Amino acid sequence: MLTALIVIPILGAIVVYSMPRANAANVRVVALAAALIDLALAVIVRASFQPVADLQLVERADWVPALGIQYFLGVDGISLWMVLLTAFLTPLAIGASWPWMEEHAKEYGALLLLLEAGVIGAFAAADVVLFFVFWEVMLIPMYLLIGVLGGARRVYAAFKFFIYTAVGSLLMLVGIITLYVNAASTGRATFAIGDLVRTPLSGGVATLVFLAFALAFAIKVPIFPLHTWLPDAYTQAPITTLVLATMLVKVGAYGFVRFCLPLFPATMQANADWISVLAVIGIIYGALCAIAQRDLVRMLAYSSISHLGFIVLGIFALNTQGVMGGLYQMVSHGLTAGMLFVIASMLLRRTGTLDIPSLGGLASRYPLITAYFLLAMFAAAGVPGLSGFVGELLTMMGAFQPHRSYVVVAACGVVLGAIYLFWMFQRVMHGRPRTDVVAQPYDLTRREAWVLTPLAIAIVVIGVQPDVLLGRIESSVSASLGQARLVQARPVEPNSTMLVAGVAVP
Repeated sequence: MLTALIVIPILGAIVVYSMPRANAANVRVVALAAALIDLALAVIVRASFQPVADLQLVERADWVPALGIQYFLGVDGISLWMVLLTAFLTPLAIGASWPWMEEHAKEYGALLLLLEAGVIGAFAAADVVLFFVFWEVMLIPMYLLIGVLGGARRVYAAFKFFIYTAVGSLLMLVGIITLYVNAASTGRATFAIGDLVRTPLSGGVATLVFLAFALAFAIKVPIFPLHTWLPDAYTQAPITTLVLATMLVKVGAYGFVRFCLPLFPATMQANADWISVLAVIGIIYGALCAIAQRDLVRMLAYSSISHLGFIVLGIFALNTQGVMGGLYQMVSHGLTAGMLFVIASMLLRRTGTLDIPSLGGLASRYPLITAYFLLAMFAAAGVPGLSGFVGELLTMMGAFQPHRSYVVVAACGVVLGAIYLFWMFQRVMHGRPRTDVVAQPYDLTRREAWVLTPLAIAIVVIGVQPDVLLGRIESSVSASLGQARLVQARPVEPNSTMLVAGVAVP
């Protein structure tokens, strides 16, 4: 089933791209059908999943036997919801673009489906080379979505996105090769995560390899000060693309839990303080920058940087509550940010601008859109009863024991988040309507309601009943942390050496 989750979007992309450009309506129908089939299969995967710690629905076959590379897929509580959320957001991203991407419907549908395949593959991969392949696959469609279908500065934004991600990829590749050489020296020539955990690195090498992986993941998240590509990429990309692009950055946070935690537990613990400091700086810095923005999408981009800081802070608490809070917040942010980006695209179609000071009084014209906007904003601000509250609460509870002072500063980020969100909402939806903005008279259409309503329901359901998510996450997180403690306690010969890029390293 996991292979089908990856193959169906790829086949859909091929069919979409082979269709005539002139028939945009049929192109969108085929793209939407492929995404809905994938969603149905993801729901079956969720129904088949048992709340145990082990990898489930495992598919394993030799890919390059000479090098020990395997086609190895599986899901556990850590990856299950990421796979399901990706499949959930893709048809919504296609539906949200329905009347907008008329001229480039073919390119948009094909690239979005390829992006879905890459993201799901990265979440399901249990072999580090296979993960790296999907990590690179994600880069291509997102680069083209920005560079071909983006705004006026799309070339600059796409190039910046590519350079940042490529640097991270090269660092990770060096780390992967080092892990393989170390495993091969013990007779286990493999790239499977479970096997690599059983061949720990010596202290100095473990630190270098951890930093290679951590920098790659930090760029993707992104963590301050490696965040500068994200506002430019988000601002120039087609807005509805960002509904799914929010999952692309989650792969970076997921990488810390899936790879760094089991492979480098001692090194991760040793470096947790300074990475947590960067996460807190990102929370405050992102919120302050969001307050200063005039463009609605750019404001949401800096808001994402702030919220992603909470995710990293929870993960590097290195306890069950913190990691569960980080994973929960990843799901919540995907829903709330996706909903806000959809609403931003709707406002752009109706008013022709996303300049916040140029808008005003839209609530009287679009009461239904305003209601959905208010719900998404409350969820993003962490109002109790909605998804954002549970994620931030668990994250800060987990981080409080090891980093009390950090949590106090992070709490200021919650206050700042409420300030910029409510101030933005007040300026856009209330006040006097601007006479220089020609606004379309129609409120929420039926098709737009089909896009926003599932997001709204999901935000409320997991906010009121968080155990829907946490019940499947807890066992896997507890097992991963327990395994990390065992690996951390395992002695490593202090004088051992190994080859890294042909050089002996202690």
